Amino acid sequence: MESSSGEELEEEFPGHEWITPQSSVNAAYQSQTEKGIRKICSDLLELKDAIENLSGNRQSKVLAFLRISEEVVEAEQELIELQKHVSSQGILVQDLMSGVSRELDNWHKSSKEEDATKKDPETELDEILSHSTQDPKAIFLDKLDILLAEHKMEEAVLALEAEEKKYLVADESGKESNAENTAFKTALIKRKAILEDQLVRYCGQPALSMTELRKCLSGLIKIGKSSLAHQVLLKAYGSQLQKNVEAFLPNCSIYTQTYSATLSQLVFSAIAKAAKETNTLLGDSPMNTNRIIQWAEYEIETFARLVKENSPLPESVSALRSACICIETSLHHCSCLESQGLKFSKLLMVLLRPYIEEVLDLNFRRVRRKIVDGARNDDILLLTPQEGSPLSGPVSPNVMLTSSGKKFMSIVNDVLDQILPMTIVHFGGAILNKFLQLFDRYVETLIKVLPGPSEDDNLLESKEPVEFKAESDAQQLTLIGTTYTVADELLPAAVTKFFDMQAEKKGAGGSSEGLGPGSIYAMEYKEWKRNLQHSLDKLRDHFCRQYVLSFIYLEGKSRLDAKMYLGRKDDDLLSDPDPLPSLPFQALFGRLQQLASVAGDVLLGKDKLQKVLLSRLTETVIMWLSNEQEFWDVFEDRSVQLQPSGLQQLILDMHFIVEIAVCGRFPHRPVQQLVSTIITRAVAAFSARGVDPQSVLPEDEWFVDTAKAAIHKLMLGNSGSESEPELEVEEHIALHGEISDSEESSTPSTAGSEDSFASAKNDDLESPVYFTDPES
Repeated sequence: MESSSGEELEEEFPGHEWITPQSSVNAAYQSQTEKGIRKICSDLLELKDAIENLSGNRQSKVLAFLRISEEVVEAEQELIELQKHVSSQGILVQDLMSGVSRELDNWHKSSKEEDATKKDPETELDEILSHSTQDPKAIFLDKLDILLAEHKMEEAVLALEAEEKKYLVADESGKESNAENTAFKTALIKRKAILEDQLVRYCGQPALSMTELRKCLSGLIKIGKSSLAHQVLLKAYGSQLQKNVEAFLPNCSIYTQTYSATLSQLVFSAIAKAAKETNTLLGDSPMNTNRIIQWAEYEIETFARLVKENSPLPESVSALRSACICIETSLHHCSCLESQGLKFSKLLMVLLRPYIEEVLDLNFRRVRRKIVDGARNDDILLLTPQEGSPLSGPVSPNVMLTSSGKKFMSIVNDVLDQILPMTIVHFGGAILNKFLQLFDRYVETLIKVLPGPSEDDNLLESKEPVEFKAESDAQQLTLIGTTYTVADELLPAAVTKFFDMQAEKKGAGGSSEGLGPGSIYAMEYKEWKRNLQHSLDKLRDHFCRQYVLSFIYLEGKSRLDAKMYLGRKDDDLLSDPDPLPSLPFQALFGRLQQLASVAGDVLLGKDKLQKVLLSRLTETVIMWLSNEQEFWDVFEDRSVQLQPSGLQQLILDMHFIVEIAVCGRFPHRPVQQLVSTIITRAVAAFSARGVDPQSVLPEDEWFVDTAKAAIHKLMLGNSGSESEPELEVEEHIALHGEISDSEESSTPSTAGSEDSFASAKNDDLESPVYFTDPES
């Protein structure tokens, strides 16, 4: 209603400015009232907080006042008890004084002295003083006190030494009473302790010269403190050594290879000087020697720790050189100390051996990585001449090596250049084993380069890919020839030459310990060379295995399969006027002949290696036949009919393999043993199927003669001379021998010395011009 009436008034008087509208008045008073109420509320809240704080403060003050009141009461009680204690002690003192007075009175009364008159105190004091001034011991003590007060230690030592001699003489005469001797001895001991303390403090001054130190130590010895003097001497040398070492340590990062030699010089020279000074001042006694040994052992342990802490990266060349120098110099210093009866060589080796072994291990790991990295390069087969080196020994400097072999020998020589004689003496066996592991890794990289799966797929991790493969026979034989040269000539020559050279250097100061027949390394070296050969055998066996497998699993008539001994057209091989081995074995002969031709060019001068490779290839074929169960399962299959001619052909093929080995003039006894086993097994298999071996098999001489004739025919071709074939085979045939130009056109060696049989086309191998199918 009020609002509506206000609006009506505004409508009735719209033109008068001096009249304030009712709505404005209501809005103004309403806002001021609200602000006032809020301000009053805030003031009330502040007043409430102030009252609460006031009441809290008052309560805390009341509590503090009560606590102080309690403490005052306790303090008053303690004061009262203290007063009682003081009063009781005063009573005791009074009783004691009265008792002493009574005793003195009684003593004076009972005295029988004629003169009972008492002397005054001044007269008694004069008599005492006059008596003291006449006593020489008192005079000496006063003089000694003055010397000690003025820190004239040298004069004090001389005075003490002279007075002790007089004291001993007087003590022996017995003129002095025991009481006087005891009192004087006690006074001397006290002053001697003061002098000892002054001398020890003076020795501890950092700028003290060696001459002054000797004087102080001599003073300690004269006053009977020899043990203390020795301890002070060792402490002084230890402090000086610590200062020298701390001054040199910042330079360790600069002289990374020789820092260990400098530390060794500092430590062992300090030990030698301390031992010499001990003998000069104190003489040679077991107690002093033991004390020197204990101190020196502590310093040597500190030295070993500093060598490890300040070493460069353990896998670096600098760390290896530094470790070898450390062993060399430290053991030399130890040998010099042995003349003084101090032996620290064993302790030094116990402390340094873990560090040296770690450095050797990490350095050889580093070079193994370099070898693996080198196998990824495409120039691994690049032939380069082996340059002569001081470590090459009797090996010809004109030896041709692949790039990988040259890099391997370069790595070996780099390692040998860092090793010193004493490292050889103490770690020779470990170093030989490291080189063996290095060569084994080198062989593993080459196995990865050769085609075919490796025997152990974990030889190299998959993270180490090889970007290059040796595909041709020439490339593969080049790698094998280089590895053979490294294992049989270069690596042993480098190691023996180096070990002997280091032994000669050491021989000037001791016994020679090279790799000669009487050396301590002779047995280790022989075993090491045997293990080198085992690593080389792994590469050879891998090559032979992949080479034979590529031949065995050829497609076509040349495939080696047991089915070729089944279903022959003729019933008897003896009726064939010109029997020949099966096509796969003819192909094997041609392939071996071709490989021998390539080997004659690539492995020039390595006749032994050529024979070993060809012998191992024939062994591998026979071993595959002996171990391949699928091959023998065919003969045991009852659904297949076996013919006598199949057994005859199988035995002829085996004799043919033996004759290949015999004519090749390489070891054939292992082949003969394996062939004998296979023939026995084949005869047993055919006998179990109803074939009578006694009736169908001719004498062994027939198989031998037939195999020789087959070799003669395959060597000379269909148009070759057949006169005296047996004599010609026995005397002139060699797989790696020379063949005349007129004969080369019909021999398998003309198929190409550059490409292997494995890389030739299968069609060519299925029907070679000089092969004859026994079934035809």
